[in-house]
Amino acid sequence: MARSFESWMPKLVVTPALVLGFGFIYGFMIWNGVLSVTVSRMLPNYELVGFAQYAKLWEMDRWWVALSNLAIFGVGYVAGTMALGVFLAILLDQKVRAEGFIRTVYLYPMALSFVVTGTAWKWLLNPSMGLEKLMHDWGWDSFEFGWLVQSDMAIYCVVIAGIWQSAGFAMALFLAGLRGIDDSIIKAAQMDGASLPRIYWRIVLPALRPVFFSTLMVLSHLAIKSFDLIMALTSGGPGYATDVPATFMYAMSFTRGQIGLGAASATIMLCTVAALVVPYLYSELRHKNNAH
Repeated sequence: MARSFESWMPKLVVTPALVLGFGFIYGFMIWNGVLSVTVSRMLPNYELVGFAQYAKLWEMDRWWVALSNLAIFGVGYVAGTMALGVFLAILLDQKVRAEGFIRTVYLYPMALSFVVTGTAWKWLLNPSMGLEKLMHDWGWDSFEFGWLVQSDMAIYCVVIAGIWQSAGFAMALFLAGLRGIDDSIIKAAQMDGASLPRIYWRIVLPALRPVFFSTLMVLSHLAIKSFDLIMALTSGGPGYATDVPATFMYAMSFTRGQIGLGAASATIMLCTVAALVVPYLYSELRHKNNAH
């Protein structure tokens, strides 16, 4: 009896948290999906309208702007972060002095929230108080950098701030991968007369393919659900020029009283994230099963 109780005790302890977790995560996902096929506006209304909200969503210019901004931000943020992360990791891999201090400096932005990052970059890029004003105070009156208030350029300010925030995280992943490569491979290539840039390009970086893939998955996930950085930096403006699906969903659901429309956009975001994450998890689990 005592042994039976001891075997069941861990399950009894974990079960409440597991049930609550499934309820609050997957339960709300299902509820959101139900709302997306109803006429819900200010409050939930369970009168079903099929896919009318989705049809209305795809007819909105603002939704297409949000999607195009997500494409610009996603490509720029992911590619820029990975490129800068690889570059910083290669520099630190040369066994530089004070490596621990430099690594901490690079990683520090990741310790900040996206709200803090967005606010800091908003001050820096604001033409009336930031970099442009500083240059004018120093006598460079012809200097102009007003991307933050330009509808066609503001999204690139978000890209810059996002890269600054996450480059240290990517660097840490790539540096760990570099430190896991056998030094004898590099030494053998050097003995054959290969230059260091060629060694990294032809030998080291291809060996980091799993790290590249994992980093790509994480950064893509962050890009798709980006909300706080954009709200702190541009609030989706000027107008809705820097809207992305996450800010669009918030505006429709909680500002304009279009809960059904916001739920439809949230469902599309969920499907997009699932399209990225599920194949990755499947490949990982399949690889582990094959290894066993």
